[in-house]
Amino acid sequence: MTTQTVPPASPVPPAAPAPAKTPPLRIFMTVLHLAGLGVIGAFALTMLSGLLGVGLGLLLVVGVGLLFLVGFVYLFYATAWFEVARASSLYRLDLPPLRWRGSRHTGFGGWLHSLWRQLIDGRTWRAIANFVIACIMGAIVVQLFESMIRAGISAFAPLTGADVVAMPLLFFSTSSLSVWAPLVGALGVVLAAAAIVGLALLHRVLTRAIVVPNREAELTEQVRTTSAQREGAVRAADVERTRIERDLHDGVQPRLVSVGMTLGLAQQKIDTDPDAAKQLIGEAHTSTKAAITELRQLARGIHASVLDDRGLDAALSALASRSHIPVSLDVRMNGRCSRDAEAAVYFSIAESLTNAAKHSRASECRVVVRLREGGTLWARVEDNGMGGAQVQPGGGLDGVSNRVLAAGGTFRLDSPQGGPTSLEVSVPCAS
Repeated sequence: MTTQTVPPASPVPPAAPAPAKTPPLRIFMTVLHLAGLGVIGAFALTMLSGLLGVGLGLLLVVGVGLLFLVGFVYLFYATAWFEVARASSLYRLDLPPLRWRGSRHTGFGGWLHSLWRQLIDGRTWRAIANFVIACIMGAIVVQLFESMIRAGISAFAPLTGADVVAMPLLFFSTSSLSVWAPLVGALGVVLAAAAIVGLALLHRVLTRAIVVPNREAELTEQVRTTSAQREGAVRAADVERTRIERDLHDGVQPRLVSVGMTLGLAQQKIDTDPDAAKQLIGEAHTSTKAAITELRQLARGIHASVLDDRGLDAALSALASRSHIPVSLDVRMNGRCSRDAEAAVYFSIAESLTNAAKHSRASECRVVVRLREGGTLWARVEDNGMGGAQVQPGGGLDGVSNRVLAAGGTFRLDSPQGGPTSLEVSVPCAS
C-alpha cells in the first residue's frame, strides 16, 4: 500500500487578542467547562496513561504494545484537538484548529514518521498541558460546589435543635454553635463561590498563556510556512519546466523535424515527380496539424484559459470531456476561489486523469469537488484501476504535490496494489 501525505503549510496563528473584561456569562460558561472537565477529565487522563503504560510494557515483551502506543498517539492528538477547539470557542480566540502533521515519506515508514511528528509537536503538548491543568482545576471546582451546597444546608442547622453542629468551610470542617450556623454557612457559601470565580478567571489567564502562541512563535511559524511554500513553488516550477522540455523533445520537436524533411523531399521531386511531391506535401500538412494539436495541448497543460474565463466547474467539464476514460464529475461550489487555489486543484485533477488513462488501466473515474466552510477548496479523484501509483521525483505527481504545497494546501495519495487509487487535495481559497 502506498500512501503519500504532504503536510500543510500551517496557517500563521493570530496574535493574542487584547485583554478584555470577562462578562458574567463567560465566567459562568468557564465554570461549567471546568466542572465538566472535573468529571470526565480523570477518565480521559486515565485512558491516556493506561495506553502509554500498557504499550511500553508489552512492547518489550511480545511487541503488541505497538498497537497500544499507536492508540495512545491518536487519543493524545484527539485530546489536544478538543482542547484547542474548546479554548478557542470559549474565549473567542480564533485559533487555527490543530492539524495532523503528515509526512512526505510513503508507505508504512511514512505513517510511522507522521505519528512521531505528531507526538513531538509542541502545539499538541501545550494543548495537553492546558487540558491537564483544566482537569485539575475542574476537580477542585467540583469539590467547591459540594462544599458550597453543604455550607448552604448547614446554615439551617438551628432548625434541627442541636446545640453544636459541624460546619463545612471550603475544604475544611469546623464545629460551631447552632446559633452561629447561619452566619458560618453563609460565609462558607460566599468563600466557595469566590474560589470558583477565581479559578474561572485563573483558567482564562493560563489558557491564554499556554494555548495562544507568543509573538516569537508566530514569527517562527510564519518563516517556516513561507519557506515551505517557497520550496514547493520552486520545486513545482522546476518539475513543470522539465515536463515541458520532455514533451517538446519527445513529441513536437521530432514531428517538426519530420515535417521539414518531408517538405525537403517534396521540393526535390516537385519537378520530376509532381504526384509524389503532392503526396509528401499532404503528409507534411497532416503532421503539421498534429504538431499544432500537440502544442495546443502542451499550452493547455501550462495554463487553462477557460479556468480564468468561466471558472473551475467549466474547466473541469471541458477536461472530463477530453478524457479517454469515462469521468463522473460532481462539482458543488458557491462562488469562486483565488486563481492559485483553483489552478492547483485543476492541474491536480488533470494529472490524476492522465495517469488513470495511461497507467492504471481504469475503466472509470469519479471526481468530487467541494467548497467547504471556512474557505477551503477540496477535491477527490478516484479510479478503479490497478493501483500502485507513487510520487516519483520529477514526475507528474511530484509536480502536483509541490504545486499544492506552494498554495498552502495538503496532498494525499492512497494507491494500494490492486487499486483503487484516490488522490485528495485541499487548498485554502485565500492562497
